[in-house]
Amino acid sequence: MGLTVANNGLTGNCFKGNFLLNNAPSCQYPKGSGIEHLFEGGLWVGAIVNGQTIVTTGAVDDASGYSTGKAGFDFTCAVGSQLTERSSLVSSPLYSTAAISNQDYVSDFTDTNLFVPGTKIPIQNYTTPLGLKVHFESYNWNYPFANNFVILNYNIVNCGKNTLDSVYVGYWFDGVVRNINITPPGGSAFFNKGGNGYIDSLNIAYCFDAMGDTAFTRSYFGFKYLGSQDKYGIHSLKADGTKVFFNVWQFNTSTDPIYFSPTNTAQKYNKLAVGLNTVTGLDFNNTILPTIRQYGNRATLLSSGPYKPMKPGDTLNVVFAIVCAKMTEDGQSVQTDDLKQKTQLITGAQWAQRTYNGQTINGKLTRYILPTPPDIPQTKIIAGDHKIDIYWTKNSENSINALTGKKDFEGYKIYKSKFGFDVQGTADVLSSMELVAQYDRSDDSVFFNTGFDSVKLEKPVKFDGDTAFYYYRYTINNIENGWQTAVGVTAFDQGDKKDSLPSMESGISTNLKRVFPGTLPNTDIKANAPYVYPDPYYAGAEWEGNRPFEEDRKIIFANLPAHCLIKVYTPGGDLVKTIQHTQYYSGSDIKWFQTFSDPGSTVFSGGEHAWDLLSDADQIIARGLYVFYVQDLETGKANEGKFIIIK
Repeated sequence: MGLTVANNGLTGNCFKGNFLLNNAPSCQYPKGSGIEHLFEGGLWVGAIVNGQTIVTTGAVDDASGYSTGKAGFDFTCAVGSQLTERSSLVSSPLYSTAAISNQDYVSDFTDTNLFVPGTKIPIQNYTTPLGLKVHFESYNWNYPFANNFVILNYNIVNCGKNTLDSVYVGYWFDGVVRNINITPPGGSAFFNKGGNGYIDSLNIAYCFDAMGDTAFTRSYFGFKYLGSQDKYGIHSLKADGTKVFFNVWQFNTSTDPIYFSPTNTAQKYNKLAVGLNTVTGLDFNNTILPTIRQYGNRATLLSSGPYKPMKPGDTLNVVFAIVCAKMTEDGQSVQTDDLKQKTQLITGAQWAQRTYNGQTINGKLTRYILPTPPDIPQTKIIAGDHKIDIYWTKNSENSINALTGKKDFEGYKIYKSKFGFDVQGTADVLSSMELVAQYDRSDDSVFFNTGFDSVKLEKPVKFDGDTAFYYYRYTINNIENGWQTAVGVTAFDQGDKKDSLPSMESGISTNLKRVFPGTLPNTDIKANAPYVYPDPYYAGAEWEGNRPFEEDRKIIFANLPAHCLIKVYTPGGDLVKTIQHTQYYSGSDIKWFQTFSDPGSTVFSGGEHAWDLLSDADQIIARGLYVFYVQDLETGKANEGKFIIIK
């Protein structure tokens, strides 16, 4: 999952500003797929103070989302405050013993400021704070069974002078499940296609794309209550009077008798304290759920309470989880929204709850303990001519499972993406990965006992600029040059029948590389001339998919020296394009790789360079014959060739 979190407790980025320009995910799952799930979300807290009802909202119905000082966005941060990032991974530069997960984000904010901190700008329509300080932490793990949920942990402190009675804590969110590669965000037609639902047994509210990009999404966004505790202890739902309340309403619509958007303090508090799932006289299962499954533009509030009085200095801890999941195919329409379709959503919700529940160790409850797979293998990927060499180290073999305390490494799995995955509508690389090889220990009775001899090198190798020694190599042959192939290596453990633990596998996304096999650096361009492919180039090559945008065009210069200058001319001698090439080329100079790949994880062969068919002046070139000139900047040798553009 790729999720935006902010230092004032907001989640999501509203698909606007620099987030949209930089392709930053709001809540993408899988990350990089373009399938978004969330517009924005924020914390709500309501209480009775000396007989007065007060509600602090972190986000509200607003078509353009958060901006500084806007009404309804009551939580603020100290001037200069930032999110702190930390990691429980020893290999991470952000490693910290205080970290809970593989990637924590931590911040502090408050509802006590009536003015935007550091300015004289008043927060619109905000005059009566509850008097809260909030310490926020988000937790994210890179395990296959945990990479579709993020836990949101809120420690809410009464920093005022008054006791807070009848406290309710909720989370407002505007879930929007759409594929922005298919439909760019914006306009009411983008936001009014969502269906909604609620699973009472799991305390999870969810939404899905009911009418928009359904052929390209089929995905759920879930928001789940995990638990709460204060100085009185852990709150057991219903047993101590606390409940979870689910509300959904028409976005920014105040006239609907049931699904109205709350516009004043009394209505907001009532939404926190009374849910559609708890109102006497409403047939929730047979009337409410079938209605909200139909497409519309809705906001959701999931809340819990009432909590016992919070005296000054008291802390209330409330924990939620965001859970995203693919819809399981069962041949039915998405609006059926049946249990089978929600299989992966339910599994993710159960893992999130299990993670929160923790376990008792030496008489003490410890939360956020997960069974850990072996450490992620460190890899080195080499792109060759029609082949890919995958090297990896032995670091996974000494891993210890954090839950069992055992050294339970078992083996390795090698994955490769399906051919053409990147241009088949989405760039959802993880769902396209296929297992191509598996090797496991031969000294036990677990799995296939293949051993590692066929991939183990006679001597470990070391690469320039790299301190690691690589003990294993796997070669994938017969790969089309110029086409993107994603590869990765995972390590898996033995599992533990005694503790009912299946075999755990490290996450493939961390060491996944996007590889472009091709010609190697050319040492003699006189004897081995550079060339262009595809030649002739028609109005779009197959690797450009179904996006007819000029900036997504791509041809490739091949057989290039490691360090060279490429110039493209018209037959009349007019210079069209100048390109500097090095063997460390990453594809970052043209948009194709931003759209269909990830320039930060690309691996090239060193002898090829892509061009988007735009001139030095960013003009679309005309059809016809072109001449290109290549000069080896190491030897001074030069050569030239021709190619044809047909449109």
